[in-house]
Amino acid sequence: MKKLVVTLAIVAAAAACGGASTPSRTDLGSGSATNSQSKLAAPVPQPLPAIIGAQPPSTSTGPAPVTDTVPAVQGPQVIRQAQLAISVTSGSFVSKLDAVRALVEQQQGFIAGTDAQTNPVNPSDQIRSGVITFMVPAANFDTTIDQLTKFGKVQNEHISGSDVSAQYVDLQARLANEEAQRNAMLALLAKAQSVSDIIAVQTQLGQITQQIEELKGQISYIDHNTTYSTITVQITEAGAPVPSPSTDSWGFVGALNDAAHNFVATINYLITGFGAIGPVLVLVGLGYLVWRRRRSLPLAQHHA
Repeated sequence: MKKLVVTLAIVAAAAACGGASTPSRTDLGSGSATNSQSKLAAPVPQPLPAIIGAQPPSTSTGPAPVTDTVPAVQGPQVIRQAQLAISVTSGSFVSKLDAVRALVEQQQGFIAGTDAQTNPVNPSDQIRSGVITFMVPAANFDTTIDQLTKFGKVQNEHISGSDVSAQYVDLQARLANEEAQRNAMLALLAKAQSVSDIIAVQTQLGQITQQIEELKGQISYIDHNTTYSTITVQITEAGAPVPSPSTDSWGFVGALNDAAHNFVATINYLITGFGAIGPVLVLVGLGYLVWRRRRSLPLAQHHA
């Protein structure tokens, strides 16, 4: 009986060990199958950029910087000019002219031209009137005008301004476009193979370069005239002779004077021309007389 109980216990223990080992083998089998499938699975291909040399998308969340090829205009571009007529006391023309020159130097400007006249009635008198034209920085324009009005009595004052902002922006845009075309032409010139292609590209490049220089010149002109303002001052001494107005409002007397002048000029031309061809006419006349005389001699001998 004891032997039977021991035998049954051994069998039960063996059965328990066998049941425990079966699930472990099943897990090992499933694990190996999973590993083999992972080894055989093909890798997922990554998408390539559509354009060769394209950069991968940026991971930054900030906005991409934008490059503006056309520089922004800082404030309006205005060309300012002024014309002043100032009357000064008698004998002070020279001193006032020197004061204007000193003012121009003080305002960091430069003189463009000066024109002074004496008394046409008596040229031995000192200078009585003159015109001076100069340019000063636009920031000092109003200050200069205020200082000029203190030099004498202002007889006439005219100030004008021309806004060229739109023209300036248009020139800047055209310049940026022409420079982009020039860069493209330079790239084509580097890739040109035949002589004909090189000549064609160089021709286009020369035309574009000429347009660029012209645009730069116009931009430089606007820059200069907006940076500096032009002022023209006419200084006249008190008592200087003023040209009398013409009494011939219809212009009849002027027309008669012009007609008489043209008539005399025509006579002068005729006399001058006759004096030039007169010797030639005399020689031709003498030659004709000699020819007639020689021709008449054989006829007289024949009749005799």
